[in-house]
Amino acid sequence: MAQHSTHTRTPCPQRASVSPTLAPPSARIAIVMSDLAAKACVPCRGGVPPLKGEELAALQRQVDGWNVIEGHHITKTFTFPNFRGALTFVNRVGELAEEQGHHPDISLAWGKVGITTWTHKINGLTESDFILAAKIDRLYKS
Repeated sequence: MAQHSTHTRTPCPQRASVSPTLAPPSARIAIVMSDLAAKACVPCRGGVPPLKGEELAALQRQVDGWNVIEGHHITKTFTFPNFRGALTFVNRVGELAEEQGHHPDISLAWGKVGITTWTHKINGLTESDFILAAKIDRLYKS
């Protein structure tokens, strides 16, 4: 015969809702990165200043491994075990760029792909560049 306990169970901490600000740093990064990747690139009509200072730094922290070059563009190199894998990735990035209406410079070499992006209309960086970077990272991981 089974005994019944009268003590109440505490919810499992992994299943409890955790505020992103209370989550460990690695979880916060994943939450922020997925939020950025979920956004859509917005066409730039010009007349807005390029990102600078803390606003630029905050977005850079959300895209792991992307380097801001002279505050003007961001770049990252992706590696692959062979040419075919790199070429497949280039084609997937090309499709993504068409969907988003935001087109990076792409270089293809055996086993690696270089991506560089910035917003040409303002000759600098906008949030859309970081959105595209997050989406490219998500493609690479899938």
